Amino acid sequence: MVPLGPLLWARQSLLSLLLLVCCLLPPGAQGQASSLRVEPQDPVVPTGGSLLVNCSADCPNPNQIALETALSKELVDSGLSWSAFQLSNVTSDSEIICSSFCSGNQITSTTGITVYRLPERVELAPLPPWQPVGDNFTLRCQVWGGAPRANLTVVLLRGQKELSRQPAVGEPAEVTATVPASREDYGANFSCRTELDLRHQGLGLFENSSTSRQLRIFALPMTSPHLTAPHILEVGKEFTVDCSLDGVFPVWKAQVHLALGEQMLNLTVLRHRDAFTATATATTREEQEGAQIVCNVTLGGDSRETRKNVTVYRFEEPMLYLSKDSVLEGTMVNVTCKAGTRVQVKLDGAPIMAPGQPAQLQLNATESDDGRNFSCNARLEVGRKILHKNRSVQLSVLYGPKIDRAKCPQRWMWKERSYQVLECQARGNPAPTMNCSQEVSKLKVPVGIPFLVKLYHNGIYHCQAVSSQGMTTVEVVMEVQDWNARSVTITMAVLVVLGLVIITAALLYVFGVPKRSGIYHVKDRSTSLPLTSEKPDGLAGEEPS
Repeated sequence: MVPLGPLLWARQSLLSLLLLVCCLLPPGAQGQASSLRVEPQDPVVPTGGSLLVNCSADCPNPNQIALETALSKELVDSGLSWSAFQLSNVTSDSEIICSSFCSGNQITSTTGITVYRLPERVELAPLPPWQPVGDNFTLRCQVWGGAPRANLTVVLLRGQKELSRQPAVGEPAEVTATVPASREDYGANFSCRTELDLRHQGLGLFENSSTSRQLRIFALPMTSPHLTAPHILEVGKEFTVDCSLDGVFPVWKAQVHLALGEQMLNLTVLRHRDAFTATATATTREEQEGAQIVCNVTLGGDSRETRKNVTVYRFEEPMLYLSKDSVLEGTMVNVTCKAGTRVQVKLDGAPIMAPGQPAQLQLNATESDDGRNFSCNARLEVGRKILHKNRSVQLSVLYGPKIDRAKCPQRWMWKERSYQVLECQARGNPAPTMNCSQEVSKLKVPVGIPFLVKLYHNGIYHCQAVSSQGMTTVEVVMEVQDWNARSVTITMAVLVVLGLVIITAALLYVFGVPKRSGIYHVKDRSTSLPLTSEKPDGLAGEEPS
């Protein structure tokens, strides 16, 4: 089968001509006893295609079988009662007419050619860059071309899910659908599809789809970010700022900015579910005085912002100094502490001064002042908060050696061949050195170190403390007990104890053993001399032994 397609004006002219011929025929000629067939009936062809049309009559000896059309045609074959024509370049819907003469009467038959074509262009309008959760958005699809329109349908899709189905009307055809945005729509692909349904014509279903578009959904709460930052900042000091917000979707797409005045802060963002916390650490600069700390969260073209006023201040430690750090005993020393114009300083031992005024103290350096720490406290009020800073300095007083008898006893009693330590301490600044030597022999003994005591250590010693500030001497007596005298004493003691033990044992033996007494007789008859005893008075009944 070869498709054909006439122009509309040609079709109308041909029909008018045939109607005129019918009207001019005699009334009897208009009653057609024979028929003329056109095959195929109501053909559907693609645009620009071709069509083979067959005209056949059922009367005997038909005459002049012809095909009337404005389309390009060609007689390709014929028979006694039929003719076949090839129509080419069929570009639009048209009607064709087969005509013939049977028994002197003209008979005709018509059919319509339908041209189908797929849409030239199917386009889904761009979606919003970001769509708020809960708001409605519109899908809009335009379709150019496509025929026949009665068989053309436009379908709007979310992925593979059908959202709307509408007929294509107008040129270009436009269909819309309103869809509520939900979190599940984030990253979803939306598209538009046309369906040309020619299944009733035996040709099938023809589909054409637009380029898909991805939707991005976002949720940003109406609440402002929670900003945690100090309200006062010291120049040159580090500070930490935290900014957090909950209910953000998608939280990984949120852009967070922290700034102090014009200075953007480097931050670290921790995300968990729909919440984030951004943390930044920075150093305050002097030119940032009067600035604000700003936390800005941007998502989907929308933003939330929190600002916090901060006070930038400079507060240096107080200046504390002595007229001299190291002085001789008896020297006058001036201690001075001062700070900035708004700072009040307090010096130990000095009266409290007004803010901006220095505090001073004067003293006559003594031994007790050696190593003394002078402390100065600076006080500054910033933003209804009291700040403090301290500084201290130490005074060194030079004085000569001094020996305390409590730390250097005058008399020592030791035994020969024992290890002992001679304790004799001196104080002074600078710290003095201590030497103890025997008065006569100049024998030196170590001080503060264990040594083996000998008999020759016995005697009087001069212990001398020496430093760059002078010297002082004390006398120490060392008595050493002879080792031999000690042995004799021990031996005598042992002998005395031993004698006492022997005497005690003898007395116990003499007076503690039981005795037997009586009168014994010697018998003459016996060659032996047995002894018999007389019973003492008062011991009746006792046998002689």
